[in-house]
Amino acid sequence: MNIDEVRASLLERVTELDNPREVLKDNRLKALYAEIPKLPNEQRGAFGRQINELKEALEVAIVERENAALDQTVEPIDITAPFDSNGTKLTLLPTENGTIHPLSREITNVIDIFTRMGFEAIESRQIDDDFHMFTSLNFPPGHPARDGYDTFRTEEGFIPPAHTSTMQNRILRAGREKLEQGGQIAAISYGRVFRNEDVDATHEHTFHQCEGVFVSATASLSQMLGTLQAFFETYYGQKLKTKTQPGYFPFTEPSLEFAIEKPVSLGGSGKEWLEMLGCGMIHPNVLKAADIDPTKYRGFAWGGGLERLVMLKYGIEDLRHFESGKLQFLREFK
Repeated sequence: MNIDEVRASLLERVTELDNPREVLKDNRLKALYAEIPKLPNEQRGAFGRQINELKEALEVAIVERENAALDQTVEPIDITAPFDSNGTKLTLLPTENGTIHPLSREITNVIDIFTRMGFEAIESRQIDDDFHMFTSLNFPPGHPARDGYDTFRTEEGFIPPAHTSTMQNRILRAGREKLEQGGQIAAISYGRVFRNEDVDATHEHTFHQCEGVFVSATASLSQMLGTLQAFFETYYGQKLKTKTQPGYFPFTEPSLEFAIEKPVSLGGSGKEWLEMLGCGMIHPNVLKAADIDPTKYRGFAWGGGLERLVMLKYGIEDLRHFESGKLQFLREFK
């Protein structure tokens, strides 16, 4: 069988067939391979190389034919050019239809209020270690919050923080120089927190918190209560009565639960109370963990959920709406 004649015939078929790859199944190609065992040993190598060269030539011809067919059906585009330069105008929603997520907007509002009061705003971490999450905050060994029931942990032992208090030790350490120069530490930390919760209308495994820390030589409980009252009155836009009751947190002593009267904007009548957050004077052990002398300095701290603030402000009945991505919900805040 003349290999040159087979080559010419198969290359011609590549140009004629709708599916040029069918050429590779041609019986004449198979017949060429069948000839190899019949040849003398000294001719087999050269004949085999000729067949391989033929197959390579066919592959090149097939690819060229396929590319030519593609060029006829698909208009080439310049992926580096603006979309309108390629001739096909995309249908995009106008930018005026977009809005800031209600939670993002209210977090910005909270940050704005506290920074105008003189607090530095620091975004919390989304992964941390046991020391900052528990030990530096005076959580004793064996405390229930250390186990996996409340707190997520990675296989490496890191922790997606369950509260923004995980930033407190860092804030205190960063502010020691200010204290020694006669100043004060005043900062809030805010961000996502994560807990091993069953999700329902009032519970989520991922939500947001805001924590405040203030330390000076003269910090007092009355300063803390005044700060919190000023914040809530600014946030809800009216004068409010407040009250506290005893609570327990490992990182504060005394510890308090802080409540406000239900604002008029939320349908309040002055007789209903809303518990808003936990607070208290920073425990001496927490100051010591940051190398701050508790005999010279004292401070207060507070922390609470941001979703609760927003839900109350807008009458949102289900916490899950924030992460749902439902346009019907988001359009209410346009």
